[in-house]
Parts: sequence; C-alpha cells; structure tokens
Amino acid sequence: MRRWMMLALGTAAQTVACTFLYGLPYTSETLRRDNGLTLSQVGLLIACPTVGLMLTLIAWGALADRFGERVVITSGLAMTAALLSLGATVNGLVPLGVLLALAGAASASVSAASGRLVVGWFSARERGLAMGIRQTSTPLGMGIAALVVPTLAARGGVSGTVLFCAVLCGVVAVVVGSLTSDPPRTARSVGQELAPNPYRHSGLWRVHASSALLCVPQFATNAFAMVFLIDVRGWSAVHAGQLLVLSQVLGAASRVVAGRWSDRVGSRMRPMRQLSVCIAVVMGATALGALWPSPLTDLAMVVACGITASTNGLAFTATAELAGSSWSGRAMGVQNTGQNLAASLTPPLLGGLIASAGYARGFLLAGVLAAAACFVIPVRGGPKARS
Repeated sequence: MRRWMMLALGTAAQTVACTFLYGLPYTSETLRRDNGLTLSQVGLLIACPTVGLMLTLIAWGALADRFGERVVITSGLAMTAALLSLGATVNGLVPLGVLLALAGAASASVSAASGRLVVGWFSARERGLAMGIRQTSTPLGMGIAALVVPTLAARGGVSGTVLFCAVLCGVVAVVVGSLTSDPPRTARSVGQELAPNPYRHSGLWRVHASSALLCVPQFATNAFAMVFLIDVRGWSAVHAGQLLVLSQVLGAASRVVAGRWSDRVGSRMRPMRQLSVCIAVVMGATALGALWPSPLTDLAMVVACGITASTNGLAFTATAELAGSSWSGRAMGVQNTGQNLAASLTPPLLGGLIASAGYARGFLLAGVLAAAACFVIPVRGGPKARS
C-alpha cells in the first residue's frame, strides 16, 4: 500500500510540473493581445522554462543519487513556487523570461527524482506498470492546463496563470515533503559508492538514442495535429481541439498498457521495439492520409497521437534498471535531456520541411526515424538490468 502512495505522490509532483511547463502555450493569445508580441517572440518566451529544465536535469539527478528523492523533489518544487510567485509580480518580458527559465531549472528536480522514486519502491515485476502510470502525468498536466489556463489568462493575464502554477507547486511541495519516504535502497553504502559507471557499456546510450528518435513522431503529431486537421480536413479549431482530447486519453492509456505488457514479458526493450514498428506504420498511414484525405485520416491522426507516447515509460524504466540505484538519477537526467532536446528541435525543423514539402513528407520522415529506432533499441546484449 505504501508504494502506491509513493507512486501517487511522484505522479502528482510531475503533474504540477507539467502543468507549469505545458500551460504557458495556452497564454499565447493573451501575450499577443496585451503585449503586442509576434509569434516568434511568444515562442521564445514560452520556451524559457524548457531551456532552464534541460540545463539542470543531470545536476538534479546527481543530487537525487546523493541525497535521495524526497529532499530533491520538495526543495525543487518549493523553489519553483517561489520563482513563479516572483514572476507574477514583475514588469517586463525580459525579467519574466529569466524567472520562467529559473523556475524551469528548479522544476527539473521533479523529472530527475520522481521516476527514481517510483522505480525504487516497485519490484521489477510491477515497475513497468508503475512507471507507465507515472508517465500519465504529462497528459494530466496538459489536460489541467487546457481546462484552466485559457480562462485564467483571459481574466488575469499571464500573471494570473503564473501565480496559479506557483500555488499548485507550493501545495504539492508541502504534501511531498510531509508524506514521501525515500525507497530503502537509497541509503548509501560502500557497494553503491563503488558501483561501476554504466555508461561504459553501449546499452544506456542506445536506450537514450532510440528514445530521442521516437520523440520525433511524438512531437510531430503533438505540434502539428491541430493545424493538420484544420488545413487538410477543414476542421474548426474548436472541434479539432475536442477531437484531440481523445488522443490525450489514448496517449495516457497507451503508456499504462505498455508498462504492464513489459512486466508480463519481463523486458522493456522488446515491447519498445515492437511499438516502434507500430509507430512507423501509423505515421506512414498518416502521411497517406495527407495525400488522400478522408475520414480515415482523422482516425490515423488520433491513433498516431496516442501510440507515439506509448514508449516513454518503457525507456525511463529501462534507463533506471540498466543504470542501477546509485546512477539512476543521473541516467534519467540524461534520458530527460535527450528527450527534451529532441522535443525542442522537432517542431521548428519538421515545420520547415512541412512548409516546403507538405505534411505527407514531414510525417513520412517521422515514421522513417521510428523505424530506424528499431535497429538502435538494445534488445540483445548490453548490461543486465539491476534492481
């Protein structure tokens, strides 16, 4: 029972962090209207938290390895709440951007440590399911942001949104600090001090590389699904958004199902490879739907948005298991950094290709990269998973 409570706390911490990270894009129209910003300037401002996050993930992971998950998550969320509270009071876009970047850097503590917390409390037979549930925090955070932030931004401006995120992070910081317990294995021992560097083997590097490749189709669909439905299929923005809510539900479910599947077969990488094949096929179908639009095009896009998210939990679980308890924080920091870098580069680079060559070629390229991941995923060889 206690381990499920730790899972709930870790998921809650990651959810509020995602609400902050993914809630800012919903203030875009307010930023344009109230501050006269161009889309490029808006994009730069809302990218600030992600930039800060990528710069500190590995450092927070090292702190989690050394001091445990509870203190890292609590202190990081408390710092995020304080920085966002200050951001709600400043005037000027430059000070706000700096504070958002610093808050993103502080929120990286949750990404680095909450996965480590979950892995530590669950055995290998339940770990895939547990990490799949924890990974639902991203669509949960995006869902909360989609429901709350547009109304807050319309009534209270960007400051109201930032303050809302600050309150969420502050409340969860108090709850996590009061109720969370580090897994028993986080106590440092001589054996842990002398644990070999897992990066001397190719297994972890291949997990990171294949996961980054699979981020391309995931963020290709996340970034362009709505405009694709509007441009190619003639949907209104409201109805396209309603349809894509279904894809978020499917994405959350796919992470849980994939995690449970990996527990049953005793492998994270075999299901990940099979899912990468499915992702390549679905992206190919979406590309065909762009060339010959029909109602099946809509179905293909919804399925693509859902299935492309299915491998995230498997990659994080494999990273922690291959790294071992004394390296898992740093390894998950590296994993997060690679994924966020791929996520940041995909929309502008793929957007340029789509603008010049069309949706079909853009989605086909994403499918080809998913197929390439099949050959990178370390199903055989590499270091053995550690408990």
